[in-house]
Amino acid sequence: MRDGFQLPLNRPQSLNALTLTMVRLLQQHLHAWEQDPDVVAVVLRAAGEKAFCAGGDIRMLYESQQVADGVHQVFFAEEYALDEYIHTYPKPVLALIDGLVLGGGMGLVQGASLRVITERTRMGMPEVAIGFFPDVGGSYFLSRLPGALGDYLGVTGVQVRAADALYAGLADWCISSTQIAELDHCLNNMSWPQQPGQALRSLIATLGVNKFPGS
Repeated sequence: MRDGFQLPLNRPQSLNALTLTMVRLLQQHLHAWEQDPDVVAVVLRAAGEKAFCAGGDIRMLYESQQVADGVHQVFFAEEYALDEYIHTYPKPVLALIDGLVLGGGMGLVQGASLRVITERTRMGMPEVAIGFFPDVGGSYFLSRLPGALGDYLGVTGVQVRAADALYAGLADWCISSTQIAELDHCLNNMSWPQQPGQALRSLIATLGVNKFPGS
C-alpha cells in the first residue's frame, strides 16, 4: 500500500485473539510509522474471514495466572496502553472490521479514526460472561452510545450486527465483504493528498453506506 501501511492481525486459527507478543508488535509498528514521514495512513485489519479479533487470548491469560508468571498483568497494562495510543494516534487509522470483533478487538477498533464494517461483522463485549468488566476502553465508548444501549451491551455482552453498529455509532461505514478486494485495489493505487483522512473518508463513501434504510 503506497504511502500507507497495512497492519494485519495474523492468528486466524485462533480468531486473531491477542497475545502479549501481538500487542507489542502492534505498538512497535505504530510507533515507527508515527515517526516515518513516508507513512500517511495505517490500515488495521485481520487475516481470515471469521474474525477481526476475538479479544485477548483467554488460554494464554488462564495459563499465566495458573503459573503466576505475571504475564497476564503485563498483557492488560500494555493492551490498555495500545488502545489509548490508537485513540490519540496522529495519523489516520482505518480499521477494516470483517467478522467477529469482541472484547479486546473492540478496544483496538473503537480508537480508529475510520471504522469500516461488513455484513459479517458482529460486535460485543463477551468478557462480562466470565466476570470481567467491559475493559479496553469500554467505559469510554459504551457510555457514549445513545440511550441506555451502552449499559445494556456492557451488562449482557450481547453481540450487535452491522445495522445496529452503525445506528449506535460503533462503526462509521459498512461495505460488502465482496468489496474488500476492490477497497484494497483502491488503497494500493491511491494518490495521497495533504489530507489523507479526508481522502480515506471520500473513498469509503463511494463504496459503502453509513446507515441502512429505516434506521
